Amino acid sequence: MKLTTTTNVSADGVMQGLGGTDEDRRGGFERGGWALPLFGGETETYLGQVYQRADAFLFGRRTYEIFAGSWGVTEDPSSSPIGAALNARPKYVASTTLTDPRWAGTAVLSGDLAAAIRELKARPGGELQVHGSGRLVRWLFDNQLVDEFTLLVYPVVVGHGTRLFPSTGPDTALELLDSRAGSGGVTIQVYRPGGRPRYAGAATP
Repeated sequence: MKLTTTTNVSADGVMQGLGGTDEDRRGGFERGGWALPLFGGETETYLGQVYQRADAFLFGRRTYEIFAGSWGVTEDPSSSPIGAALNARPKYVASTTLTDPRWAGTAVLSGDLAAAIRELKARPGGELQVHGSGRLVRWLFDNQLVDEFTLLVYPVVVGHGTRLFPSTGPDTALELLDSRAGSGGVTIQVYRPGGRPRYAGAATP
């Protein structure tokens, strides 16, 4: 399976608290819910198609708990392509503290995470998908385990909050595989990591 990530970010790269005011208040964050007013239509349809492609899902603990508390307890998962996929496919959680996951079909990866993920990627199938899970995505990216990543960029500057990529980290060139505009001004960009970027040389005097 190839490992793909899908992340909703603001124009200034914030990914914290997109779903609601109380979703994630870490660091005194009080600007949650910035994505929902712009979500719907083509963007919602696109995400539903992405989830339906998954053979399995990989989460960080915090995102897993948010999803388990919503999609994991929905009365009729089949009413949404996202809920249907999440409840039908295997789910893996990268965590050293979670011992008793309540969501059916969940396994915890608590040992050598890199080895466990490489083993999952070696299995036959289409996509091992990561949604949200900012710390995990950054770790996967830093360890060159991401095959493709999708950014859904919302036309809003949040101005505060956790960003997908921190101010320091490894540099990586990206190959654009797909780009489209969704409803509400959301742009969708699919990239493949392409090794080290090329830098312009010193200017000729």
